[in-house]
Amino acid sequence: MLRAECSCGWTGTGHSVDWATAGELPFHESGLPTAERCEDDWDTHLRDVAGTTIPLPAELEALLQTITAAIEKLAQDSPTAALKAAPTLELIAQRTAHWLAQDAYDHDPQRVAADLGLSVDATRALLARFGGRHPHG
Repeated sequence: MLRAECSCGWTGTGHSVDWATAGELPFHESGLPTAERCEDDWDTHLRDVAGTTIPLPAELEALLQTITAAIEKLAQDSPTAALKAAPTLELIAQRTAHWLAQDAYDHDPQRVAADLGLSVDATRALLARFGGRHPHG
């Protein structure tokens, strides 16, 4: 049984794996149809959550989608080159989010969590990761 899960506490529908097929193929191949159903559930959840969270400006959302598509396209031709983008993306995230995370500690944790579409615990963990603080302090 596979199911998608989210740090906000949402759990998707459980989808059964066809174990008869799983015995004939490597799991990453035989489990793919089930994983795709979980991914569809995840995409639906993300759309639902996006409607309740603070929106990103359309221009930034489009830029992020363009970057994602470019990396996915590059991965088809050169997975290693696509992987090379990951540290740069992490650096951008760390540099741009550090002071934002620090400032967020001064706001109501429930409101910040709601804006981000996360649980309070997941929000604390995110702020700790980007703000360099312990999640509970």
